[in-house]
Amino acid sequence: MAKVELKQPIVDEISSYVEKTQAVVLVDYCGLTVEQDTILRKKLREANVVYKVYKNTMLKRAFEGTDYETLSQHLDGPTAVAFGLDDATAPARIMSEVMKEAEKLEFKGGVVDGTYYDADGLKVVAKIPSKDVLLSKLLGSLQSPIANFARVIKQVAEKQEEVA
Repeated sequence: MAKVELKQPIVDEISSYVEKTQAVVLVDYCGLTVEQDTILRKKLREANVVYKVYKNTMLKRAFEGTDYETLSQHLDGPTAVAFGLDDATAPARIMSEVMKEAEKLEFKGGVVDGTYYDADGLKVVAKIPSKDVLLSKLLGSLQSPIANFARVIKQVAEKQEEVA
């Protein structure tokens, strides 16, 4: 069997993640302890983020012709990739959280919702709350004026009852 035939299933696997992901984040994982890596993988798995280590050539082939092709410039040395399937900011947010304890883990680059970010840009993206948190805040801010309006109407009605 030719080498290309052996590599094609791996490229297809990466391509399938690329098709359904909202974000791809590349990190340099070299120097992580087993404990740190285990913690990272557990947190990512809980957030439905696929975290894998592939050969850089396989990633380059899978990224060709996609929005993620700009990441090819970061594919040198040890590289791990995280695919955010549900939440676009989850890979960067979780990795940033783990980076506080694991200094060796470093961002290389990423694409979030079709926009390329370098390592510094990913640090900013990591500060964005999850979609659920943002929706909760939005609903809370929309609900507050309505609740205040209802209280004012109730007080006006109570005052009219006292007068009558």
